[in-house]
Amino acid sequence: MLTGYLYNILIFSGIYAILTVSLNMAVGFTGLLNLGHVAFFGIGAYTSTLLTMNGVPYIVSLIVAGLVSSVFGVILMYAVRKLKGDYLALATLGFSFVVYSVMLNWSSLTRGPLGIPGIPKPELFGWTINTTSEYLVFTLIVATVSIYIINRITTSRYGKLLEAVRDDEVGLSVYGKPIFSLKVRSLAISAFFAGIAGSLFAHHITFIDPSSFYINDLVLLLTIVLVGGLANNKGVIIATVIIMLIPEALRFVDMPSSILGPARQMIYAIVLIGILLFKPRGLFGRIDLE
Repeated sequence: MLTGYLYNILIFSGIYAILTVSLNMAVGFTGLLNLGHVAFFGIGAYTSTLLTMNGVPYIVSLIVAGLVSSVFGVILMYAVRKLKGDYLALATLGFSFVVYSVMLNWSSLTRGPLGIPGIPKPELFGWTINTTSEYLVFTLIVATVSIYIINRITTSRYGKLLEAVRDDEVGLSVYGKPIFSLKVRSLAISAFFAGIAGSLFAHHITFIDPSSFYINDLVLLLTIVLVGGLANNKGVIIATVIIMLIPEALRFVDMPSSILGPARQMIYAIVLIGILLFKPRGLFGRIDLE
């Protein structure tokens, strides 16, 4: 039983590693303070769920989940193209609330607050991933491939352009580089992998509802990215494991379940505030959050 519990923690760590490293690409490397990442996560989860429950093979649903999230990322970037800094953050946060409202009220598609139960486990080429250990291996493979791709992008010459967008848009525009196009592609790639993470999440817990993709998760994601350090993928991965493990200690404390959930959110908030006050660059970060 303890082994299964540890496997679940590792599975969620793998899923959130994809989610936070992809967020770091937009926030840390490109300087886009995107607070709509949870929405892409939810879009991917619902897309993959609805497709597989209608007979679409899982591997196709996984890729389409990423692509649909990516399309919404492009749409969002075009919608906020004239905004920067705090205004961009507020607009993307508003996008999260819009997506949440759609999930909550489009009952004919999402079943609204009732959620979608009985989500099938992934089936790959005739092999159904039923056990927790098998899902852990599958998640680690997808996480490794996803993080490798993101890391190759951010450490390439293209990644240097993204960092230039973050550091000096005006200077980069003087050289004739397409600033807006770079932002769009960065957010699209970031959203794609958030959709992939959403698919893994949905098919692991086999039940989703709108509350799974609300503002609470945004606090967790920002905490992980800021603790690990902006523009440092290795630091974000390490922070993901640390932040996922810390609240688990509460399970061994004798307290009512009604207090357990809020206590976790308080821990995330306290860690986030502490990092912002005493170590703005995080554990391994190279830049400050401005």
